[in-house]
Amino acid sequence: MTPPTSTLGVPVISGTAVGRTSSLHGYDAGLLVLRIALGLTMAAHGAQKLFGWFGGGGLEGTGQFFTASGYPAGGAMAVVAGLTETLGGLGLALGLLTPLAGAAVLGTLVNVLAVKWGGGFFAPEGVEYEVLLTAAAAALTLTGPGRYAADRFLPGLRTHRLAYGVAAVAVGLVVAAVVLLLRK
Repeated sequence: MTPPTSTLGVPVISGTAVGRTSSLHGYDAGLLVLRIALGLTMAAHGAQKLFGWFGGGGLEGTGQFFTASGYPAGGAMAVVAGLTETLGGLGLALGLLTPLAGAAVLGTLVNVLAVKWGGGFFAPEGVEYEVLLTAAAAALTLTGPGRYAADRFLPGLRTHRLAYGVAAVAVGLVVAAVVLLLRK
């Protein structure tokens, strides 16, 4: 690797500013760990909603929760949330359609934050856990999946562009806002 140089007092490491080089495998491994942890966590939450696995309420219990939380058509919202969490989570874990998967998880988590917001910040009633999940989803949506991802085999997604991430974050936030507007 070329030794660091300085441009206007800002250190620059040659070859790393624009493209991924072999020196960035640690970066890619870190994104893989984050994707798997967040993705499988979200997929498990989706499975709780859809199938009642892992102590979840299934569609019936989750639908009742959505209705009690002010959402119309609680059963339909349970299906949407369950599918979004499961498919978005699995997409993140695999690094498959990462901007879309990240947007799905981000939008769902914005709704979770809105429902839980009144309990303060710290657990068990607060939103600290949800804030971390939301930040991780936004970060992965913006950075892309890294080198160790299924997206590397898809022609249009081989190289993640910040514009994809920003657009996906915007879509996730707009859809979340629309769903929140439906809430009583």
